[in-house]
Amino acid sequence: MTDAPSRLRIDPDRLRADLDAVNAIGTIPGLPGVNRPSFSDADMAGRRWLMARMAEAGLAARMDAVGNVIGRWETGSGPAVLAGSHLDTVPMGGRFDGTLGVCAALEAVRAMRDAGLSPRRPVEVIAFADEEGRFGGMLGSEAVCGLLTAERMAAAVDETGARLTDAMRAQGLDPDRFAEAARDPAAIAVFLELHIEQGPILAEAGETVGVVEGVSGVFHWVVTLRGEANHSGTTPMDARRDAFRGLAAFGASIDAILAEAGGPDTRLTVGKVALAPNFPHSIAGEAVFTIIGRDPDEAVMRRLAERCRVGIAAAAAAHGLAAAVEERSWLSPARLDAAVAEGLAQDAAASGLPWRRMVSGAGHDAQTMARRFPSGLIFAPSIGGVSHAPEEDTAWADVVAAAQIFARAVARRAGA
Repeated sequence: MTDAPSRLRIDPDRLRADLDAVNAIGTIPGLPGVNRPSFSDADMAGRRWLMARMAEAGLAARMDAVGNVIGRWETGSGPAVLAGSHLDTVPMGGRFDGTLGVCAALEAVRAMRDAGLSPRRPVEVIAFADEEGRFGGMLGSEAVCGLLTAERMAAAVDETGARLTDAMRAQGLDPDRFAEAARDPAAIAVFLELHIEQGPILAEAGETVGVVEGVSGVFHWVVTLRGEANHSGTTPMDARRDAFRGLAAFGASIDAILAEAGGPDTRLTVGKVALAPNFPHSIAGEAVFTIIGRDPDEAVMRRLAERCRVGIAAAAAAHGLAAAVEERSWLSPARLDAAVAEGLAQDAAASGLPWRRMVSGAGHDAQTMARRFPSGLIFAPSIGGVSHAPEEDTAWADVVAAAQIFARAVARRAGA
């Protein structure tokens, strides 16, 4: 006789309807992809939509002090099983990143209720705030873990200089109450997350599910190189203090930095650049750019960061520039709970579908949650490995299969 979770069936049409409905929020005519940056009007509309869907499913829905949305199924007793992901997106982002995990968690609860199951533990569905790091880090899950500080809240700004506290107040949230979002570790038995891989490994191998055992750490810097703006036609090449050339010199050094300090899983990216005065006939007097470094080994991350500093200093010195590095955030690598990962591996194996154990190159809320609570993460494949872009996609059969495995995992840990 099979157990109840193994017989559990999600409703794929209901899951698709949820994905379509929430992704209509943040779809802007003439602009590709989905646009729900954290604490934007679209982001908050998506959160209100989710609260309504939670209420329809019989959950007690609330928004906490930092904007996390939680729906609780008050069944059983003891510490809860927490499941979910995030709804915020990068500008012109994809329709599955984070959103799939939230909708799949809600569908898992509805499937259990439809089947008449009565879990021994309460179950909570969560959509974390600002997972994409508009204001640095992973605000919502950091708050749940009690890792935020008043200093961090007060200092946090986005790439435009907008302050986190102002953005929260504009949406009716009180940033002074951030500490109220923290949860007692004794109140949460486990956190489970489903996410798209955002990389090519599963799709290239023809595998349906990845069981994540660890997550790469990530550091986020903003570097400013200051030289002297001047006329592009009258200033001799050897008399220039050209900030762009300093930026280009650092970019050209990335391969050497990786060879000296990196490993096989290291990633180093200059993703955003702004030049001033940014005019065709003017030498750039200032270059501001981001550096994102990632690796699953913190020792490698620290070597990488130190070698980046050396590279920045060398590029600046070669072109007569002043250099400043603003460290926006540092998220350490995380090993996810081994027992939870083993249970998820058994769930994946029981499905009869091809799967693998793996490490995530991208950061996820499970990485933060693992610092306080037993946490697990599974992946669905990303076609072509594309994410954070309008072309992000996952085959619907893979979505359904991963969501089915996830629902059974949630049910099993809830004691259904």
